[in-house]
Amino acid sequence: MKPYTSENLRNVAIIAHGGAGKTSLVEAMLFDGGSTARLGSVDNGTSVLDSEPEEIKRKITLTSAIHHFDWQGKHINVIDTPGYANFIVDTKACLRVAGGAVVIVSAISGVKVQTEAVWKYADEFEIPRIVFISKLDRERADFARAVGEMETVFNCYPLVLQLPIGKEEDFVGVVDLVAMKALRYSNDQSGKFTVEEIPDHLQAEAEAAREAMIERVVEADDDLMEKYLGGEEITVEEIYLATHEGSMTGKFVPVVCGSALKNIGIQPLMDLICSCLPSPLERPTQMAEMLADDEEHELVPDPDAPFTAIVFKTISDPFTGQLSLFRVYSGTLASDSSCFNSTRDRKERIGQLLKLEGNKQIQIDKCGPGDIVAVAKLKETVTWDTLCSEKTPMRLKGLELPAPMISFSLRPKSKGDEEKLGSALQRLMAEDPTITIVRNDETKELVISGMGQVHVEVTVDRIKRKFGVDVELDAPKVPYKETIKGTVSIQGRHKKQSGGRGQFGDVWLKIEPLPKGSGFEFVNKIVGGVVPRQYIPAVEKGVQEAMAGGVLAGYPVEDLKVSLFDGSYHTVDSSEMAFKIAGSLAFKKGVIDAKPVLLEPVMAMEINVPNDHMGDIIGDLNSRRGKVNGVEPMANSQLIKAQVPMSEVLKYAPDLRSMTGGRGMFTMEFSHYEELPSHLTTKIVEAAKLEKEES
Repeated sequence: MKPYTSENLRNVAIIAHGGAGKTSLVEAMLFDGGSTARLGSVDNGTSVLDSEPEEIKRKITLTSAIHHFDWQGKHINVIDTPGYANFIVDTKACLRVAGGAVVIVSAISGVKVQTEAVWKYADEFEIPRIVFISKLDRERADFARAVGEMETVFNCYPLVLQLPIGKEEDFVGVVDLVAMKALRYSNDQSGKFTVEEIPDHLQAEAEAAREAMIERVVEADDDLMEKYLGGEEITVEEIYLATHEGSMTGKFVPVVCGSALKNIGIQPLMDLICSCLPSPLERPTQMAEMLADDEEHELVPDPDAPFTAIVFKTISDPFTGQLSLFRVYSGTLASDSSCFNSTRDRKERIGQLLKLEGNKQIQIDKCGPGDIVAVAKLKETVTWDTLCSEKTPMRLKGLELPAPMISFSLRPKSKGDEEKLGSALQRLMAEDPTITIVRNDETKELVISGMGQVHVEVTVDRIKRKFGVDVELDAPKVPYKETIKGTVSIQGRHKKQSGGRGQFGDVWLKIEPLPKGSGFEFVNKIVGGVVPRQYIPAVEKGVQEAMAGGVLAGYPVEDLKVSLFDGSYHTVDSSEMAFKIAGSLAFKKGVIDAKPVLLEPVMAMEINVPNDHMGDIIGDLNSRRGKVNGVEPMANSQLIKAQVPMSEVLKYAPDLRSMTGGRGMFTMEFSHYEELPSHLTTKIVEAAKLEKEES
């Protein structure tokens, strides 16, 4: 691989909603840049990026993949990211370390919900962007509509640098508005094109578009604005310099167009990546906490500075073991050296540094500021740990992960695979931090939680393929909770005599409700030592253990206050265990009399649907006990904001696809708990009793 400096490095994430053509675009760039010998295809399974069997089967990107190519003297690290809601956290992680982004907007479907979501992530990290209007060779493709929609939805100023030549199946090239030339492509996916004069029927449109482009681009530079107002000609070089400046400051977003499948318009996009998106030296400097003084220090992207990097992804590779991907922010790291994990306070041995090429790697000798590289078999390091110089330990801020959306109980089909399953789950959680595994002490079940049903199903597929463990998933369980609406005072008395020393504990508790979301509060109101001080923590522990399984249906109890105000003890027979049992008995008896109710989780949803389906979707949400909070008009669609009980939308994705012909999309996150209606409470309580009897 050719050597390069940080100045000539670009880290570019390709982002959009699922199905927009991100992987196809990256495949075309790798082919045109000479990194691959053939144009890979998602549809026929030859992509070098979507190489996981689960990705090939579903024909979607499930996890981000990194490759690289050289173009115009620049070294481009390109990151192909997921676009589906279940896997979009991976996209956010990649944007955390990227320097720029190419946002794909489909000329057919326009801006969908997930594209808007990743655009907001890019806003959060202040990442300069280029928009690529894709799929212009497809039926119903409309370039002008796509540009108008991105301007409306993204609330940005598009700087249109190209116009398409031809429509749908007759799309053959682009008009370069900067050079005022036509680029006509051969129809063989080679990416070869000829430079021609602009066709007569597009001349007037191109001149008007160029004038609009010049008026917008000069806004990035005061001197250029003065020159333009003075009637002087703006040169091609000045346009590109101003385009770079405007994209860096966010005054506008450059827009180009093409077709990834036909390899049309890809090379001009690669030119624009080199000229408009920033090198690591042009990005805002990162702040890191210096462990020596707990002060924040600026990380300078200097190869001679102390080494500092952040691990943003972990991959379980069947051949090389665990791969840790990191982005260098300062200093230099060499192969066969060592560094310090400041997050874990551990020294790590660095073996061979690796440059990723999809599912393959090549060895490199060293890495410097801006580099995205991998290293295998770090012992203690996990995602979002900081690697740095042991002499100057510092820590970078990681990424806050969203809470899981859905849970299933998980068990191996063969009892002998329990140990193998545990090991597999630990490795998969290291690879995907949005997967969580907990053991429910009440039901003795292993519970797997993820961002959606597809996310969990893909994880199960990987467990079988990578670790040879067949597992079964049970239907998702809704995490109901219990609370109370009334106040009671109740006695809990535990007395047992069986020869020798007995057991005695006696407490009086006042149990009262707290406002929603308050949790649990325990108050000690004992005076005069009627309950010795050493037994009071045991009473609280007994109450908390009883709260873990409520009296209605065995769900955790929350939002209440328990006050210990009276009791008695025996000088010989009293013990911590006796008072713990007394506290538990009092709580269980008291809650029965305190008007217990079931609480159900409610999800906040945003559903993007075509205009002609809005009535059907709102009607369906009402039938699911949902509350529609508002509707916002979007370009060619409506964004419905609603709150719906989780139990009603556990399998909403296939239902929405069915109702909208696959054109609807939604996002969902936990909002709050609400009281479950009484007729549904009866059903849940009866089901819980039946399950208890059967077990």
